[in-house]
Amino acid sequence: MGIAMSDKQFGDLRKIIYTRSGIHFPDNKKYVLESRLGSRLQELELENFEDYIAFLTMGPYQQDEFQEMFNRITINETSFFRNEPQLDVFEKQVLPELLEARKSTKRLRIWSAACSSGEEPYTLAIQIHRCLGLRAADWKIEIVGCDISEKVLEIAQTGVYTDYAMRTTPTLIKTRYFKQDGQQWLIDEQIKKMVNFQLHNLKDRLGAKRFGTFDVIFCRNVMIYFDDAMKDTVVQCFSDQLAADGTLFIGHSENIRTSNQFAAMPIAQGFCYRKVKAVTKLAA
Repeated sequence: MGIAMSDKQFGDLRKIIYTRSGIHFPDNKKYVLESRLGSRLQELELENFEDYIAFLTMGPYQQDEFQEMFNRITINETSFFRNEPQLDVFEKQVLPELLEARKSTKRLRIWSAACSSGEEPYTLAIQIHRCLGLRAADWKIEIVGCDISEKVLEIAQTGVYTDYAMRTTPTLIKTRYFKQDGQQWLIDEQIKKMVNFQLHNLKDRLGAKRFGTFDVIFCRNVMIYFDDAMKDTVVQCFSDQLAADGTLFIGHSENIRTSNQFAAMPIAQGFCYRKVKAVTKLAA
C-alpha cells in the first residue's frame, strides 16, 4: 500500500514543480506524482507528503532533492534515430541547405534542448558526420545537449547504451558508429567529441543566452508537459537563440501557437519551423 497524497498536498507539490521547471501536472495526474514519489518517501523515511514538501522546500538538501524528484517524475523515453522520417527531413533537406549557407565559415551549431540520455544529439552528430563525409575535418561542429536531469546527463556523457536504446538504429549505423561490448553499445569517440552536455532548465531564458546562437534547435516531446504560458516562454527563448535562417524541430504531437514568432515549413513529416521573418523573406 503506497502513501496517499491529499488534494492540498498535490496542489502544493505541483506548484513547486511548476515554479521550478514549468512542468505542469493537471488535476487528473495526481496519481502520477503519488506513485512515482511514494517510494522516495519510504527511502527518506518520511511518513507523508507534507513532510516531503517540507524536506523539499526547507531542508539543507533541497537542491539535491529537486534533482532527485525531477529524475523520478520525468519520463526519459528515447532512442537513437527516433522518428526517422523527421530525421530524414533534417539530413536530406534542412542540413544540405545549411551547409551551403555556412560554407564560408564552416561552422554549424545545434541545440538539443531536452536531450535526455543523449540519444538525440548523438544521432544528429552521426547524421552530420555522414553528410559531410571527408569534409567533416574542415568543419567546426558544435552540438549542445541540455536537460534538467543530472542523472540522464551522466548517462549521456558516458556514451554507453543498452540494446533498448539502440532498438530504432539502422544496422549500418550500428556497424559504422558503435562498438558492441556484450550487452552494451559504445558510441564512436569521434561522434562523442562533437557533443557537449550541459545541465539546463528550459524556464531559464537568461541561462540559455550563454549558449549563443544556433543554426538548428531540436526540442521534441517536451512541450506536451507545459501549459500555454510556459510554451510561450520556451518558444520565445528558441526565437532568441535561433539564427535568422535557422530551423526549429518539435515533436510530432506538438504545435506552436505563437504564430507571430514561427511559421511551419511545408515539409511532410518535418514538424519544423522557421522564424516568420525568414519565411516571409524566402517567399518574396
